[in-house]
Amino acid sequence: MKPSLTGIVLEELAAFLEKRGAPSYRAKQITDWIYKKRVASFDAMTDLPNELRAELTAEFDTPNSEVVRVLGSKDTTQKFLFRLRDQNLIESVLIPASPALYGQPSDRRTICVSSQVGCAYGCKFCASGLEGWTRNLDAGEIVQQLIEIEQKSGEKIDNVVFMGMGEPLANLRNVLRAIRIINAPWGLGIGARHITVSTSGLAPQIRELAKESTQFRLALSLHGATDKVRSHIMPVNRKYPLKVLLEACDYYVAKKGRLTFEYILIAGVNDTDEQARELAKIARRLSAKINLIPYNTVEGLEWSRPPRARQEKFQSIVRAHGVIATLRREKGHDIAAACGQLRLQTNRAERGVRVSV
Repeated sequence: MKPSLTGIVLEELAAFLEKRGAPSYRAKQITDWIYKKRVASFDAMTDLPNELRAELTAEFDTPNSEVVRVLGSKDTTQKFLFRLRDQNLIESVLIPASPALYGQPSDRRTICVSSQVGCAYGCKFCASGLEGWTRNLDAGEIVQQLIEIEQKSGEKIDNVVFMGMGEPLANLRNVLRAIRIINAPWGLGIGARHITVSTSGLAPQIRELAKESTQFRLALSLHGATDKVRSHIMPVNRKYPLKVLLEACDYYVAKKGRLTFEYILIAGVNDTDEQARELAKIARRLSAKINLIPYNTVEGLEWSRPPRARQEKFQSIVRAHGVIATLRREKGHDIAAACGQLRLQTNRAERGVRVSV
């Protein structure tokens, strides 16, 4: 399979052109066409020689993912369903503001992108893994989510979170390549501090991320403050239990100096006073901030969100231990915006499985 047009990196493109005897300045021309002017084919790059355009067309694939459905929420969150070149479906969500995670003004626009088709990690509260893992997305397919959504919505994206379908650290090479394109001045030009990678807890890859020079943020989906609770809802904890995971986080924080915990509050599962106290201990160890997120209901799963009073009590216990803990006002609850839900509904509907959409 040919590499994608929207997965091109400037230096590699320059090397490609040098082998063909083309002047080096052509590389910047081409990346400007792709990432600034947002053209979808080499034929549209009118300042390139015809012969070079033909060579590039032979070497690279043009973007061929298609937005097949858009859902709009009362809070202006929008969910986009993409059909890829192989007919697989992925989702992205455009969120009007995420002050709880970033502390940014409310006019920010955040995109939650997918990094895989499906997910192999089987977190019990999540729709992404209900039909298993199919494949990794390449860097071009990740970047294309931003380009397409900016075009469809007319919004300028300020923040990127890798919190959609899939486990980003299980597709680390392509995710890091996509981040490079998203961050680079010759690419989409989004600041590294406005890019967040989420993980369910792949300890070896967390150590690898500590060595990365790009200063993007890391969010750890903890969701359980003891091994018993975390293993119940997150099978990855059986492979990387809290001791192993937190040692990797120690290493990461020593190198990078910052970490955020994501903690989905699930009624009767991980919202007890004891879990709040244990969570605070972990956060203090790592000087981490905590993002508390009320559970977003997924059809076919038994979980539910705690009452508002229980959410606030949990938050108050964590804060009483001197930890910064925000309680996120979730976005898109009325459009099933939690990752994987729209894809799951569409896949089942296309197979003739009865499901409400």
